[in-house]
Amino acid sequence: MLYISRPHTTFPAHKVTTAEIIDDIRAHHPDHPRARVLPRAIGNLGIDSRFFTRPLAADTVSGTASIQERSEAAFADAVTLATQAATRALTSVGLEAGPDAGHAGVDAIITTHSTGWSVPNLDIHLIEPLGLRPTVSRIALTTMACAGGTQALIRAIDYVTARPGSKVLVVAAEVISSVYNHNDDSIEAMIYKALFGDSAAACVVSDQPLGGPAFVVDSPADTLEFVLPGSLTRYSGRIGTDGFHFDSTKAALTGAADVLPTVLDWIGPHQAIDWAAIHPGSPSIIADTARALGLDDHDARHSTATLTHEGNLGGVSILRVLERTHADPPEHDAPGLAIAYGPGFTTAAIHGRWHAA
Repeated sequence: MLYISRPHTTFPAHKVTTAEIIDDIRAHHPDHPRARVLPRAIGNLGIDSRFFTRPLAADTVSGTASIQERSEAAFADAVTLATQAATRALTSVGLEAGPDAGHAGVDAIITTHSTGWSVPNLDIHLIEPLGLRPTVSRIALTTMACAGGTQALIRAIDYVTARPGSKVLVVAAEVISSVYNHNDDSIEAMIYKALFGDSAAACVVSDQPLGGPAFVVDSPADTLEFVLPGSLTRYSGRIGTDGFHFDSTKAALTGAADVLPTVLDWIGPHQAIDWAAIHPGSPSIIADTARALGLDDHDARHSTATLTHEGNLGGVSILRVLERTHADPPEHDAPGLAIAYGPGFTTAAIHGRWHAA
């Protein structure tokens, strides 16, 4: 069995309300042809607030900073958040750094991060601050975006299965405020300004109990990775001279519905789902997925609460929803699912059960 410990999420200091974002859009786009419908469209996201690493008025958020300035700021902030989240996760399972050996109990680190840019990548930047061994194994997932957290957990499951006794640190960090760009003025771009939030989260995966409740997975056979054929452009990132951009097509709206038949076939008719950690990409993504799994609004409450209070956290999202699940958990041994969707249209899912300590 594989044990996924309680994730720990770190949020930055700047809480930004949806009302503040609507005011900022109005100030920068006073003559927008869809000005009257924008507040309603943004309000339909069901998001009250989110957290940014920099103030909304910062030059690297709503200002005119260059791509270099935006990238450097986003990556530096991601490293800070990731270090904090990973330290908390390691401490929670008794893997505090010793006086000499560092975090000798960590055999591998798997990171996911798709905002900002750096060579070397996030995994290398975390080794010294966390006191990891120089020989620690590393897997860096760099452009998984919203599916990144679940995808990183799948890679951790694979690693521990191949190397029994290992402890793998999973770290997700996203500074998605870096794609807040007023040169993007389509209705979709205005919605994305209000959809995303910044954060980092971390947890540990092992084949030994880590203390406390856990999401338990039997084997890699209980994981799913699926790329929807012909979906390359449904969601995509773009780099311009003025910064980062996030684009989508109309076909993106049906992405979750299009892949759910494959998910249900994988689950099979005899595997019940009593609870789910659903990627909080939008209200419709949560609702469509819950409905397909035979779950109701209460069962999806942790995903909805994440979206409402923190927004879509990209690759961090599933770890945050799992953290909320720990605070209000299902019954012991209840079968459940962690599922996330990412660009173009990818799906990553894990079937397991809840283990109450």
